[in-house]
Amino acid sequence: MSTETERAEERTESSVLGSWAEWYHVPVVGAVMLFMFWVRTQSYEAFVTEDGTPALAGVDSWYHWRTIQWTAENYPRTMPYEVWTGFPTGNYVGQFGTLFDQLIVTAAMIVGLGDPSSSTLYTVSLLAVPAMAALVAIPVFYLGRRLGGTVGGLVAVVLLALAPGQFLTRTTAGQLQHHVAEVLFMAIAVLAMMAALRVAEREQPIYELVADKNWDALRQPTIYAALAGVALALYIWVWPPGVVLIGIFGVFFAVQLCLDYVRGISPDHVAFVGAVSLGVTAVATALLIEEPGTSVTSFGYLQPGTAALVAVGCLFMAWFARQWNARGIDRRIYPGAIAALIVGAFAVMWLVLPDFYDTLVGNLTGRLIPLDPDAGTLTIQEAQPPDDFTAHVFGEFGTAFYTMLAGLALLVVRPLFGREYRAEYTLILVWSLFLISMSATQIRFSYYLVLAVAVVNAVFVADVLRLFDLDLQRGARSLEGVETYQLIILLVVVLLLFAPLLPVVAADGDTAIDRGEATGPHPDAMVWEESTHWLESSTPEPGNYGDADYADELEYYGSYDYPDGGDFDYPDGAYGVMSWWDYGHLITTQAERIPHSNPFQQNAETASAFLTAESEREAELILEAIATGEDPLDGDDDVRPLEELEATVDDDADEQMRYVMIDDQMAGGKFSAMTAWSGPDYDHYVTPDVEPGEEIDREDVDERLEVPYEDTMVAGLYFDDAAGMENYRLVHENDQRQAGFVSYALIDPETDQVLTDETGQHQVAINQPLDQQTEVQLSQFEQSPDVDVEYVDEREGAGVKTYERVDGATIVGTADADEGTAVTAELELDSGVDRGTFTYEQDAEVDEDGEFELTVPYATDDELDVEDGYTESAVEAVDDYTVTVEGETPQQGDLEVPESAVIEGDTMEVDLEETELEDADDTENGADDAGAGEDDDVDTADDGEDANTADVDENDDAGTADADDNDEDADDDTAGSLVPTAAGLAD
Repeated sequence: MSTETERAEERTESSVLGSWAEWYHVPVVGAVMLFMFWVRTQSYEAFVTEDGTPALAGVDSWYHWRTIQWTAENYPRTMPYEVWTGFPTGNYVGQFGTLFDQLIVTAAMIVGLGDPSSSTLYTVSLLAVPAMAALVAIPVFYLGRRLGGTVGGLVAVVLLALAPGQFLTRTTAGQLQHHVAEVLFMAIAVLAMMAALRVAEREQPIYELVADKNWDALRQPTIYAALAGVALALYIWVWPPGVVLIGIFGVFFAVQLCLDYVRGISPDHVAFVGAVSLGVTAVATALLIEEPGTSVTSFGYLQPGTAALVAVGCLFMAWFARQWNARGIDRRIYPGAIAALIVGAFAVMWLVLPDFYDTLVGNLTGRLIPLDPDAGTLTIQEAQPPDDFTAHVFGEFGTAFYTMLAGLALLVVRPLFGREYRAEYTLILVWSLFLISMSATQIRFSYYLVLAVAVVNAVFVADVLRLFDLDLQRGARSLEGVETYQLIILLVVVLLLFAPLLPVVAADGDTAIDRGEATGPHPDAMVWEESTHWLESSTPEPGNYGDADYADELEYYGSYDYPDGGDFDYPDGAYGVMSWWDYGHLITTQAERIPHSNPFQQNAETASAFLTAESEREAELILEAIATGEDPLDGDDDVRPLEELEATVDDDADEQMRYVMIDDQMAGGKFSAMTAWSGPDYDHYVTPDVEPGEEIDREDVDERLEVPYEDTMVAGLYFDDAAGMENYRLVHENDQRQAGFVSYALIDPETDQVLTDETGQHQVAINQPLDQQTEVQLSQFEQSPDVDVEYVDEREGAGVKTYERVDGATIVGTADADEGTAVTAELELDSGVDRGTFTYEQDAEVDEDGEFELTVPYATDDELDVEDGYTESAVEAVDDYTVTVEGETPQQGDLEVPESAVIEGDTMEVDLEETELEDADDTENGADDAGAGEDDDVDTADDGEDANTADVDENDDAGTADADDNDEDADDDTAGSLVPTAAGLAD
């Protein structure tokens, strides 16, 4: 009896151990997924506001919030053509409003029982991204298990969970972006392709089976290959630029088919998988076509066309191998012939389909291989290549990146040790190498590379354990005879992979837990919120500007068909908002107004041309050209001659830009990125008009360092409150963020002259943002006995300023004065913020008949408001205009200018009387104050005092804009500070 009991207990124990060995990975993977979700939701409360308004971590996240809301209103459709951005044409938004949004809205529909409230939709949106990130662990585990067994799969998911880099920062709560879905569906597509290849290798589908219609033999390979095609199509449905994975698969099939043929293996079975899977993808993506053309960001002809090319290419290579065989040609020459044919195909494509060719090659060099990034890519911080790739990947993955390289090498050498080599290994090799190249091309693509790092380390771990005869697959009993050295090897492997990523060892703030906890709403979005909400409530709805009443033709959640030629016909009363492209999504979503430029980088060239224009006349002609439908730029992205623009524009065009929004970063750090889109280049604006090496004395620094930047629209609007401008008036100011700026020169204390570097360039900094880096640099200069810091200018500016574009009222009058006598109109205005009042000033001269005229944009009353179709300005006049004519007999008069006169461009006459003017010095000082309404006191060379740096909010390091921890195609600018000789200053 006791013997039977013991045997029963042994069987029970064996059964339990067997079940544990078979299923122990399930609770482990589940625990890892819970950890991943928790890490990414630590800062959830930071995105939940008291008033219920959204607070998101990236600018692109705001636009996904719009597409999710739109999909909820129009379920199950996603947004087709967007008329609430890209004024005056609208824009097809392609990669926004995809399967990603549909999945989130579907989940919200389930939670909300078919009718989710806005709060339910927002809550689900915040949690959906961390949930999708946790789900990535499932395909990663199975990918790792295919390469390194169950232990390898578990190693892969643990590495995925601990990685603190791009994948983590883009998948936390508040990061409402499609990146997480890209990673999830790419992993699924690669896993499906691996499974299809393995089934094909086992079942050996060949041409003869197809010819004989032996569907029983073909059924399983066909099903698996078709599922791989569907998985690939789903990935592209999430992200249209996912056509890159079609290209990666295409390279894999070309390599593997050549490899099989050279090894004497029939390439039919791999070609079968390629033809079926990519054929299914071609059909599925053809059903998604929404925009004609080959744009990589749109559901157009590119995705099905590329998939069809790969499918046909697989069939051709298999057929070509049979022809090669029939002619008895040496197999080793086959790959060279295929390479020549591919080059020939690209040459034919270049001749016959140039647009298709340009798109393919452009994405190859801009996304896959670090060869030729364009200006648009280089002005996005996240799309730039890392400065130090080695440091970058170590920060992302620790030593796991290098063990991944070892894993790839172990895959390559498997045949040399007589071990089985499968087609899926080649797939992993090709895929991993491309992901490494993509990460070296653009920083953001490290969120893809995490997949390869995690998965290929399964190979490394499995092969190391195998090398030292450590079999962890067979449970606890297999470890009974383990030697000490084997345990040491196991410990070394664990430390090598995981130690750099663990909180106990990693540097402060560099672990997944630390970074997940540190996330919060995007600072720009928080600063801009006051201004965009003001814009929504204090300006007429698009379609209602002036006396128009067509707002009902522009429903915010309306559906609009793709217009002929891609140019939407806006109704009368519609208008656009000019700003830099970084902020377009905020204007669309927070203000519900229509920006001209947006983070799709649409209209970035024309926005750049306007903001960097060096006169109001040039800026006005650029806007009129846009309204007329003319391109204000020539083929070299330079502004066309003003006379040419004047001859082509229509001053009465309906589609006008009515508002301009400027923030502190546009005036400072982002200005260099703005100049990258239209000529002239950045150096033109910030280089003083002096010859290199020319001597500049200390007392001449102030006047010798005048630069064209001060004449640009962005500087005139941001710093000077549109002083001297005729058609722009400040209507709202947001002082939530006060930014400091400083201009200075480095002086040789022995010679009292500006220092020059080895190239003869003067050591000066113009309008340098006063961030932490600049303050440290200035402190170092001031402590150096070999350098004097001569401050030319120091000033502060508000977070965001909003201007309205108006016709302006023309003030005319007759003066008893000589020709050329100066005439000045002044108006004191209340800014509506803490800085109080400022003075607008406009100047003119008396003509030979004693007459004068000048145009002013500000009114002295507020008779019109939003209900009348106009702006309810937050900036109001304190008194009437004072018009002063200087000369031997000074004259002066006051004048009321009603709002209607400013809007309609009326002419008003001022009556003048003789007066006594204030002391000339006082008048000059007052004019100076008026010209720069928010300038601080400036210590210059004349008074010999040292200026103290201003206290400013904490900013990013100089030379970069706030990083959009997000954003794909709309991420933030790389912003150079306004320093023409940065290298010399650093020295």
